[in-house]
Amino acid sequence: MLLSQRHLRRKASLLRFFGGIAIAISLSAILLAQPNPRAIERTLLTPEAGGEARLRMNTEVVSLTVSVSDQEGRFLPGLTKQDFKVMDDHVIEEISHFSEADAPASVGIVFDLSSSMSAGKINRAREALARFIQTSHQEDEYFLIGFRDHAEVLLSGTRDSEALLQRVASLRPEGETALYDGVALALRQVSQGRYAKRALIVISDGEDNRSRITYNQVRRQLQEADVTIWTVLIGPLLPRSNGGAVMDKLAAVSGGKSFFPRNAEKMSEDFEQIALELRRQYSIGYSPSNLAADGKWHRIKVEVAPAVTATRAVVRTRTGYYAGMSATRNSDVVASVMPSKETPVTVADCCTEQDPMTDCRTEEFSSKSVCK
Repeated sequence: MLLSQRHLRRKASLLRFFGGIAIAISLSAILLAQPNPRAIERTLLTPEAGGEARLRMNTEVVSLTVSVSDQEGRFLPGLTKQDFKVMDDHVIEEISHFSEADAPASVGIVFDLSSSMSAGKINRAREALARFIQTSHQEDEYFLIGFRDHAEVLLSGTRDSEALLQRVASLRPEGETALYDGVALALRQVSQGRYAKRALIVISDGEDNRSRITYNQVRRQLQEADVTIWTVLIGPLLPRSNGGAVMDKLAAVSGGKSFFPRNAEKMSEDFEQIALELRRQYSIGYSPSNLAADGKWHRIKVEVAPAVTATRAVVRTRTGYYAGMSATRNSDVVASVMPSKETPVTVADCCTEQDPMTDCRTEEFSSKSVCK
């Protein structure tokens, strides 16, 4: 009888042990199948106190949100995993996850409400925002963040687009400009959103004169966030303004894009383009073959096969990550964005021969072409 009881206890212990292994393996498979892979850990069997075993995971998967267009800015849909090549520190990596699903997103609208934004500018932005909503995924959720002397949440996690537009229509400009505080608050809000795909649209003239945090601090937060930022610069800018360079860098740090519309119709077109791009992004995941959790910077380069288009494709995504980085706001995020090191360029630097109130920036500029 005693031997029989021992045998039953041992058998029950083995069943719990192997049952735990099966559950952990199943969970790992489910995580790897998610449309936006985060940091996932490799399965390791480690003994625990009391004689039981626990499965721990310690594998790092880098996730990328990738936008692809031709030289004219037209999106290139319908690409497959075989059309992409991902390099991590010049090493070609195997893509373990790929998706082009038109998934809903958590979208933060970051609105400049300082005195430099006239009522006319706000009305134009509201009309353009209405066009954005018409083109966006019908299940998108919205966060509205306003900033003047300080940043505040005006709407949180709503799917009611009419309520969003009505709230924007009620806004009145006053005070100074806490741009960086507004972006930081918006990052915190969308990180609590219900969807894995997250984005910010920052509408401002780019002049910060009130924030409690610095540009470097908000850039660091962007590096630790899995959020794509599009910026819409509303002119005219003040003499010697660096607003355009600031807005451009905020977008570039996340693989987003900057826009500088010259009129109301162009602004509406830009918002529509943002909505289309958000819906047509590709999701790519891979496990780095040369990864060591040493906190070092890894440069990422994503290319598209030349045969995909007659002209060279333009690919935008994050530029890299810190290996094994643990100082992130979301403990499951390992990869973080790092911007390219560039010297800020002001309007006056490229317009010294023109009227100082004239903005000579291109309508849709990037970090490589700030001025005409």
